[in-house]
Amino acid sequence: MFTKELLKKKIIIITGGGTGLGKSMAQRFGELGANLVITSRKLEVLEETAEELRTSGANVLPLQCDIRIPDEVEEMISRAVGEFGAVDVLVNNAAGNFISPTERLSPGGFKVIVDIVLNGTFNCTLSAGKEMIKRGGGVILNIITTYAWTGSGYVVPSACAKAGVLAMTRSLAVEWAKYGIRTNAIAPGPFPTEGAWKRLVVPGLGIEKKMKKRIPLKRFGEQRELADLATFLISDGAGYINGEVVTIDGGEWLKGAGQFNDLDKVPSSAWKLISKRR
Repeated sequence: MFTKELLKKKIIIITGGGTGLGKSMAQRFGELGANLVITSRKLEVLEETAEELRTSGANVLPLQCDIRIPDEVEEMISRAVGEFGAVDVLVNNAAGNFISPTERLSPGGFKVIVDIVLNGTFNCTLSAGKEMIKRGGGVILNIITTYAWTGSGYVVPSACAKAGVLAMTRSLAVEWAKYGIRTNAIAPGPFPTEGAWKRLVVPGLGIEKKMKKRIPLKRFGEQRELADLATFLISDGAGYINGEVVTIDGGEWLKGAGQFNDLDKVPSSAWKLISKRR
């Protein structure tokens, strides 16, 4: 479907690029000729991923960065530009989430998710956006979620933060179009990754089975499917797509909004055990 040089010489920054969906996207972009900057807080993980990606011929720069801290983001973007000369694409993929009844949340628990998902996305968007404005264009792709527009019980910090990213996506699609910058988003349904499943799919409660049952296609997404969608949206072939949110969830949200609403059935005693797993 894609030519081998579709993303040749594109400089792409992927936050949360060392694991999960970020790693899958990085791998796909690298296969198609992109120069990659992968970033997260865990340098050891980034370096391992970079070595793995290089075996397929990708040019990869791993950079440790806490996207919640603007100065670290500025340094990361500066190093990326110093290495490759520009920033063509920013994929805001880094996220954080956990399940909890809202009345059990602490202010700190709420803040940490909003800081990563909303503030971190803004920090990266602002810094990379300034570089894109200097050179006359670029692409920003945000990874949100289907409950960004519906909300969902038991993941209130994530729902609030992702809704903010959705609003940012649409706002900047209008404001920054004059600079040649396209801003879009992907809203994935359930895509199994080790990190997300550990925090959100607690063993013994049948959550995974219930989640799959809610999906009309009766299966979870495959990471390559999301990576291919991201590839299209950042490519020149999608040059007239701006301000759009593409859902990839097998029809789940149409069947019933709020992925975690069924957690109403979890007893209070079970929540005590779940909180210890964070």
